[in-house]
Amino acid sequence: MSDAGKQGLSDLSDDMLGFGARELVTARDLVLRPDVVLAAWMEQGPEGGGRYARPLRLYLAMNAVLMLMLFLRGGAGFLLDSLSPETLSDLAGRSGKSMEAFVADADNWMTFVMVPLLATFYALAAAPLLRWWDAENLGWRRGFRSAFAWLCAWTILCLPLGWWAYGQGAVQTLVAVAFFALSLVSFLCMGRGRWYRSTAVGVMKGFALTLAVLAAGLLGGNLVVGVGLLAALYTP
Repeated sequence: MSDAGKQGLSDLSDDMLGFGARELVTARDLVLRPDVVLAAWMEQGPEGGGRYARPLRLYLAMNAVLMLMLFLRGGAGFLLDSLSPETLSDLAGRSGKSMEAFVADADNWMTFVMVPLLATFYALAAAPLLRWWDAENLGWRRGFRSAFAWLCAWTILCLPLGWWAYGQGAVQTLVAVAFFALSLVSFLCMGRGRWYRSTAVGVMKGFALTLAVLAAGLLGGNLVVGVGLLAALYTP
């Protein structure tokens, strides 16, 4: 294929999916040599000297893929399973809607806000730790860049399992364990020499980072449910 043809395909992919040639190169290198990508982002700017996609842009594109998976899997209605039928019935009555309509509205809103809200909470939890552990004085701008770099490395490894991540049950439990393990893998592969020196320290820091992000995810999940219920309660 000619260079013009390749560029045309890249532009089409970028327009439709948020993934152009640069994003694909970045995703590949995040799997094969994440430490090199991190060094480029930290030392040569958010585009890695022109070679890589911006980490925030790439992270948002991957989250768009996860949002599509969530929608195709039926939405975020499973988050309401933690509420009692009496609570849902009371809220539905106050909204003036039937139970089915109320739950459907809450599900739609939760599906819409779940991925972006959780992504924000993950970044807020990761940035202070990665900034603290970095050998350089990053400041908050590069601190958040490092957080999105790690989140990109983690998310790209998790994407193949994303279809089975949403819901409740044994499969989702196994996927959650796999996500935890992949978080450690991405941290260890990306951060040696910058976030940690010895493997033992790297494992401990990786555990701490993952636990912090999961705790933030629990808070974000409660916010997602709150947004869904309030929106269903007060919108027509």
